[in-house]
Amino acid sequence: ALILNVIDPKIGGVMILGDRGTGKTTTIRALVDLLPEIDCVSDDPYNSSPTEYDNMSDEVRNRLANSEEVPVVKKKVPMVDLPLGATEDRVCGTIDIEKALTQGKKAFEPGLLAKANRGILYVDEVNLLDDHLVDVLLDSAAGGWNTVEREGISIRHPAKFILIGSGNPEEGELRPQLLDRFGMHAMIRTERDPDLRVQIVDSCQKFADDPKGFRKEFLEDNQEFANQIIVARANLSKVKIPAGLTRKISVICSTLNVDGLRGDIVTNRAARAFCAFDGRTEVTDDDVKKVVSLCLRHRLRKDILDTMDNGDKVMTVYETVFE
Repeated sequence: ALILNVIDPKIGGVMILGDRGTGKTTTIRALVDLLPEIDCVSDDPYNSSPTEYDNMSDEVRNRLANSEEVPVVKKKVPMVDLPLGATEDRVCGTIDIEKALTQGKKAFEPGLLAKANRGILYVDEVNLLDDHLVDVLLDSAAGGWNTVEREGISIRHPAKFILIGSGNPEEGELRPQLLDRFGMHAMIRTERDPDLRVQIVDSCQKFADDPKGFRKEFLEDNQEFANQIIVARANLSKVKIPAGLTRKISVICSTLNVDGLRGDIVTNRAARAFCAFDGRTEVTDDDVKKVVSLCLRHRLRKDILDTMDNGDKVMTVYETVFE
């Protein structure tokens, strides 16, 4: 789910729920190592792209329109952590108090959304975050822009990021309408195979003893993975999905009584991204099978008397439609 969102950020982010201590946060933080460096305008607080018009702040656009030279630097894809105690001012940005007091000027101090532009915004324990903050994040993630209107300041800046949330369902559920706004939903369960558990414990110990050596051991595999992601991003626009498959995806959503059309759209996008990651240009039934549960399981209506897992329910309907 994480890799597909990197290939096509329009999928709309990932919500990862699961038992405590299953490596949710570790996996998300490791994602940054797989991402290529990006070109940014060096003195711009919004990580503006020097070439992609949609990813430029208004200031950079004006400078380019006036034929000014913009210095460019390569940066790692930003990964911004949103702490649970963050205020709306810190997230969206606010008036720069220092400049206001010392120079008597109204100036904008960018927040976390500005830092996360063209990167990843990670919220640990998203189910414990204030609902109005989650609304702000989801609106920015969907629209790609953050607008701040306060204290006589009116600012609009790009805020295109992949929103990743994680949490433990025992600590509380997310409101269904917020859950629906996440493109994909992964459920992580504790590994029951003793051999794999031993392997994980050994890896943790190796990393604790020699972090640099441990990273070096997997450098080649990571690089191969990263190259595969870069190629998939470049080829995504060439991937076609047959009309028959799109119809079957809509039949699945309709049969499961999924509200709205987000389920159909996200499943189509995710299947295309998976196909591109696999190095092909035409989506098959198998691509849909790989992503359909991740895209739809959190969109089903809750039935307290139902003992069947939502993911299994999605797969049962998939088998019926695709047989």
